[in-house]
Amino acid sequence: MAARSAEKEPPEPVQQNGLLCERVRKELQCQQLHTQCAVNPLHCVHTVTKKFMSWHDNIDEPADGKPLFLNLIHHATLEPTKKYSQPQSESQEIGWNTPPLIHMDHIDCRFYFPHRTTDIAK
Repeated sequence: MAARSAEKEPPEPVQQNGLLCERVRKELQCQQLHTQCAVNPLHCVHTVTKKFMSWHDNIDEPADGKPLFLNLIHHATLEPTKKYSQPQSESQEIGWNTPPLIHMDHIDCRFYFPHRTTDIAK
């Protein structure tokens, strides 16, 4: 209890008002009002971002061999047999070679089963 009574007591309202006035005066001296705002000419910044799906924003870009964003998306959606020349995992080895082993002959009825309609289905 004795330690608390030894603490400094809060200043009187007149002294506190003087301290606040001094603080405000010093802050106003250090502040500067800027009325002209401009973009830094040394820093290259686009103020408005482009919309990557809009056709008019992509007209000026040259069509070079570099993969563009849309090409990356289209490449990511391909199936693995079109993306890679060899299977990349053990599970891709199953069914990697998908072309038929024999030629499909539409005349031979043993391997060709077209959809047929019947009177009941109609």
